[in-house]
Amino acid sequence: MTTSQATTGNPPYSQLGTLMMIGWSGAHPEDGHDVPFLLTYSLGDGKDGPETGTEVMGTMLSQAGLLVGGELQDASRTPSLPLTLIVEAGRAVLTMPIFSAQCPVPPEWLAAADHRGQVYGMFATRPWPEAKPGGPVSEEMLRAFAGDEGVIKSSAHCLIPVRALQGRPS
Repeated sequence: MTTSQATTGNPPYSQLGTLMMIGWSGAHPEDGHDVPFLLTYSLGDGKDGPETGTEVMGTMLSQAGLLVGGELQDASRTPSLPLTLIVEAGRAVLTMPIFSAQCPVPPEWLAAADHRGQVYGMFATRPWPEAKPGGPVSEEMLRAFAGDEGVIKSSAHCLIPVRALQGRPS
């Protein structure tokens, strides 16, 4: 698990408030190899409150072609999805048309991304105000939020190919 880093959104999405991204890895039960995860979420501190932010986040994700509350998408099989993930210098950088986010990732996350060639992205529409920039996010906090059935069902889920890894030519 890593610390969260703030992102910036474009003006039509200022109602989202502060956007964050956090990365962690965990063992896959079927093959025993770690899976790298990225969670993107809002703090819910937008100018019109968290409920409006939830709606705007859902709209933003839908406009990007992500299925909120739908099945797991594979961006490598859906080239129209405007997601780019570059991993370099110990940081994951995710770019979409209306925002860019980055966060530091630990060595085990890098190893999992290198092994799999993709990252499991979860884009939460529900705000997570407790996970503020610079504040600690414990494993228990992360598990409680990212594992919450309501959060899972109201999020978009996508496998995102890694374009470059540290130590590899781009």
